Amino acid sequence: MEFDYEETIVNIEEIIAEIESGELTLEEIFEKFSLAVEDLQKCEAFLTQGQQQMNLLIETLEEDF
Repeated sequence: MEFDYEETIVNIEEIIAEIESGELTLEEIFEKFSLAVEDLQKCEAFLTQGQQQMNLLIETLEEDF
């Protein structure tokens, strides 16, 4: 399954809303928080990879000029 950054952000926002609702048990909060952290790590890795690709493209362009 391909990673979808925007969809993952929506999932994180939904988890935050659930936690803030005050309707979850403490155990559920820990579980949801853990899922949100995993999703945030995936987003960070995705952005880091994208930044590295952009840096390579910029270096290539600079070498051409």
